[in-house]
Amino acid sequence: MTAQLDERDLAGLTQYRPELTGHCYRMLGSAQDAEDAVQETMVRAWQAWDSFEGRSSVRSWLYRIATNVCLDALRARNRRAMPMDLSSPVPAQTQPGAPLPETTWVGPITDERVGLGAPTADPAEEAVLRDSIRLAFVAALQHLPARQRAVLLLREVLRWSAADVAELLDTTVASVNSALQRARATMATLDPERPQGHQLGEEERELLGRYVQAFEAYDVEALVRLMRDDAVMSMPPLALWLRGHEDMKGWYLGHGAGCRGSRLVPLQVNGSPGFAQYRADLEGGHTAWSVQVLEVVDGRIAEVHHFLQEFGGRSFEHLGLPLRLP
Repeated sequence: MTAQLDERDLAGLTQYRPELTGHCYRMLGSAQDAEDAVQETMVRAWQAWDSFEGRSSVRSWLYRIATNVCLDALRARNRRAMPMDLSSPVPAQTQPGAPLPETTWVGPITDERVGLGAPTADPAEEAVLRDSIRLAFVAALQHLPARQRAVLLLREVLRWSAADVAELLDTTVASVNSALQRARATMATLDPERPQGHQLGEEERELLGRYVQAFEAYDVEALVRLMRDDAVMSMPPLALWLRGHEDMKGWYLGHGAGCRGSRLVPLQVNGSPGFAQYRADLEGGHTAWSVQVLEVVDGRIAEVHHFLQEFGGRSFEHLGLPLRLP
């Protein structure tokens, strides 16, 4: 029997916006692109409302629309990446070089925007979703062909059946299973450590407290001691990246010395701890400089990604953060 749908159902579509934003972000690698894709999804849903027959749930129907919106978008653009995907690490004395366009990079997204952290959320499901928006995972996804990307997300994050995915993609169950195997193999080589998403424990919170204290005091020795020996640092939209204590220390003391006197505002971003960094300005306040995303592994910082507002970056605008602190 066809479901009877009324205006209350139509108005309720917006309740799915956060989780759809997360899905589109995983597909597209950009908070702004995800917002645009979700808006297009809502427009298409409103336009097609009269033809929706209720053979699946409204939620599943919206995911079908959103996935197709993302597949359409991916046909017309190159994949986004992180600096580690494009080059080898460089020494600290390397000149920054020209920034690449914002459309080159996988960008950050706040947990709140994708619906993480709700008090009623199921902990197991929350862990899967948190893991699936980690920067390393989203960057690895961008290496997959678009349809493999969709298959992996629909099967492993959303737990759709192979038959439902095959119907959405207009293909066979055998093709879906084959695409999933290839996607898993690729992801295993690109994101081998892949820590499981979880809420921060007391030890990790203490580590982050020491990070804030060291960064705001610009105690570089203390800062690098919090990091793994093979820790990496990147700074999109700059293409270079660094690995290891000595080069990171050299960068902080050289090119990064202008960050002395910064303030860090905590964020929950990409299922990981992060900070909005504001540099001291000549007017006595602090101006937006970078959105920092940290990856903590085994009690130490393994990755620090600075999404620079300078050089044409727009992470603060995309995340709805103020551009200046008085």
